Amino acid sequence: MLQPSVHGPVRVWSLPTGPLQENAVLVAGAQNEGFLFDPGDDAERILALVRDSGVTVRGILLTHAHFDHIGAVQPVREALRVPVWLHPADLPLYGLGAASAQRWNLPFIQPEAPDHEIAQDQTFTAGDLTLIARELPGHAPGHVVFLAGTDGEEGVVVAGDTLFQGGIGRTDLPGGDHAALLAGITRELLTLPNATAVYSGHGGVTTVGAERRSNPFLR
Repeated sequence: MLQPSVHGPVRVWSLPTGPLQENAVLVAGAQNEGFLFDPGDDAERILALVRDSGVTVRGILLTHAHFDHIGAVQPVREALRVPVWLHPADLPLYGLGAASAQRWNLPFIQPEAPDHEIAQDQTFTAGDLTLIARELPGHAPGHVVFLAGTDGEEGVVVAGDTLFQGGIGRTDLPGGDHAALLAGITRELLTLPNATAVYSGHGGVTTVGAERRSNPFLR
């Protein structure tokens, strides 16, 4: 059973899924309610994680709509009976999920349309957990990140494909913008406390301080 990382009252599970090892992330507060982020593949493993964690999931929040982040949306939303949120600027990418996966010769279940839109500074609440969405385009036009508890030293960011351990999101895909990505990382992430944990869409967890000090793309 995958154990969570603990950041004050916030607990985080990060589960690599699919051939591209995209991280599905589950975040919950002390009252065991929370949200699921970017269910990319392996729906049964994601549902097993939710079941084993005991967390009541109140919704699926998507950082962006590249196919490796949305491949398990439909079966997971149906099993959990929860709504899906996506920034409207990524709706075109969302609709191209099956076509994009086909270029990689990967199986894919095209999800039905999202239920709700995400906007800048939108707040999401589940029990005692509060998340704030921040727009951070560049990797994808409607990319957002989600902040939890970042007023103190125990903060958490679900960063999607913006900031990685030692790297940043690629910007050579359709809709990519390198300058916008760097500006967004500086504005939305590097202004957070150094101890803020960064859960990325691929790879391991890092911190704002570690990336500020050593990430070669941020110098």
